[in-house]
Amino acid sequence: MSETAVREIITFWFEELTPRHWFIKDATLDATITRRFSTTLEAGRLGELWHWRTSAEGRLAEILVLDQFSRNIHRNSAAAFSQDPQALILAQEAVAQGIDSQLDASRKVFLYMPFMHSESLLIHDEAMRLFDQPGLEENFAYERKHREILVRFGRYPHRNALLGRESTPEEAAFLQEPGSSF
Repeated sequence: MSETAVREIITFWFEELTPRHWFIKDATLDATITRRFSTTLEAGRLGELWHWRTSAEGRLAEILVLDQFSRNIHRNSAAAFSQDPQALILAQEAVAQGIDSQLDASRKVFLYMPFMHSESLLIHDEAMRLFDQPGLEENFAYERKHREILVRFGRYPHRNALLGRESTPEEAAFLQEPGSSF
């Protein structure tokens, strides 16, 4: 995988798509991402994209593939979340190295997204700090909502069925509430 692949991922996510596409469930979009990027996701899963980490955009592209594209490619499957720990480690390293400071707000959001996807309150403490900056106010509000779910349940109940976890009665009731899932 080359720098051309990095450019293709960044262009696809930030120029071909609009923010409306980023968080919707759309079978056509899922199919497009699967067709165009499933081989890249497999390479990322295997750790074969390490050479992308020499630039801020390369690091971001690898995180997008592991954290976002995996959700599209493996929608409604436990595999959608299987790259989350790897994406989180890449994001943590990027923050520790100050790589996030090289990105504009729209790109920072996706560098930080693995923190929001974590089911660890400790990780969410850091996510609250990261998202609490100018230009990320809307995402900070979503981070706060994600953290509140973890405080209440210790996990994301909307993942339970896919991950083979039994929901508690409280979680089942919560999942019936409007806006309970993201």
